[in-house]
Amino acid sequence: MSTLIGLVLIAVYAGGVWKFWQGFHRTNFERGLGNQITLSLLWPVLVVANKSYRQNFTKALKGGR
Repeated sequence: MSTLIGLVLIAVYAGGVWKFWQGFHRTNFERGLGNQITLSLLWPVLVVANKSYRQNFTKALKGGR
């Protein structure tokens, strides 16, 4: 059971990285490979800790304002 939970968490994390990476151009963040990699990989922490990032993350995922 714990293996299944671990796999689900990995899938959610990887899905978040992928979706943010694909929608990065919709955000207000400075374009750059290093910035894009960092912000994509740290998304779980930044979503919880930073309101501005949370808004941009939503833009990247949904394409909204």
